[in-house]
Amino acid sequence: MNAIEFDHVGKQYRLGLVSTGTFSDDLTRWWTMHVRHKEDPFLKIGETNDRSHKGSSNFVWALKDINFNVEQGDVVGIIGKNGAGKSTLLKLLSRVTAPSVGEIRARGRIASLLEVGTGFHPEMTGRENIYLNGAIMGMTKQEITRKLDEIVDFSGCERYIDTPVKRYSSGMTVRLGFAIAAHLEPEILVVDEVLAVGDAEFQKKAIGKMQDVSRGLGRTVLFVSHNMDSMLNLCQKGVLLENGSVKYMGDIKSTVAEYFGNGDAGNIFVQSESKSPVYVSKVCLNGTDENKKGLIAFDEEIFFTVTLKKKEGFTIDRQALLSVIIMTLNRTRICNFDVPLAEMKDDEWSIQYNYKASTLLPNKYIIRVVAHVPNVQFYDRQDTCTFKVSDDGTEFLKANGAGEGLIAYMPTAKVLK
Repeated sequence: MNAIEFDHVGKQYRLGLVSTGTFSDDLTRWWTMHVRHKEDPFLKIGETNDRSHKGSSNFVWALKDINFNVEQGDVVGIIGKNGAGKSTLLKLLSRVTAPSVGEIRARGRIASLLEVGTGFHPEMTGRENIYLNGAIMGMTKQEITRKLDEIVDFSGCERYIDTPVKRYSSGMTVRLGFAIAAHLEPEILVVDEVLAVGDAEFQKKAIGKMQDVSRGLGRTVLFVSHNMDSMLNLCQKGVLLENGSVKYMGDIKSTVAEYFGNGDAGNIFVQSESKSPVYVSKVCLNGTDENKKGLIAFDEEIFFTVTLKKKEGFTIDRQALLSVIIMTLNRTRICNFDVPLAEMKDDEWSIQYNYKASTLLPNKYIIRVVAHVPNVQFYDRQDTCTFKVSDDGTEFLKANGAGEGLIAYMPTAKVLK
């Protein structure tokens, strides 16, 4: 049985203006959409939501012609680059906003964790917000009271549960928000990238809870994250969005592989903003012919630049590291480079890495960048550029081949008597 059905769903935005321009037109739009439940009469043909180009129209489709079903008990990962439409899709499902065209049918109560603090009243205490969120979901006071101790214990905020939420840190707010969403017995749990704000221990705990909710209780989970490890560990199926449209659907492994492509189109990664206090803003793979797009010959040198940004006034932990990891597309780690983040004195910081391709066998690889306090907290973790090391007919490859293994390092040998 389908728990969620997206039927030709689209969401269009008008750039620069929120209203139609006149009160009478706004009233006509409201009457048609919310009373008569018909299509927006002012809907116009717009452009694809490609943020890298200015375009000629003031109307863009954040989502266009979305068609897929989610079966009850499935855990589905929504994958895509920034601006692909992932968060918009979850907001439509959570009824934060309405689709411009099409229909979404969901069976059961939906609990959403979309942004830090969403649904919380800042002046109310954590305890009061638990009851408020439960009431919004249609639960009785008695039902919420039965779950209260379990929610508080899972969140780890017991000491501050009677403190106004406005005093909470972003991490505490996420902890409490997730605990409420996961424990108030929703049929559908919708989780956006907010778990990236939590520490490593809580991320592991939250993913374990989502697995319990889906496998043990048969609940449906929709999960958005840029952390592909979490996707592969948690999800069964995947939906890849690109410029507001569904590019690919399938099992999670094939969806992740499709997301990273064939290692020939990932020269630049850009993240314009983030909730994290320290985040990866840009990774640029250099040194190859632009026409080759990440195709690197075995005897070439790989060099790439990582740029981090820090929120103004934030103090980085002395133990924090910037870790850059080269991995295969199936997440096998080849090597990593660590640099202390304490060296980041300004709010923007770039560092260049050099690496010889001749140490890697011909294959497809991805560069993961992690800003973190080891075993304590992730500031940001992104799988960024992809590249492919090609067999260019060097003497090494002619002599030894490259059918198995990962690295091409050749140690010296000495015969002992």
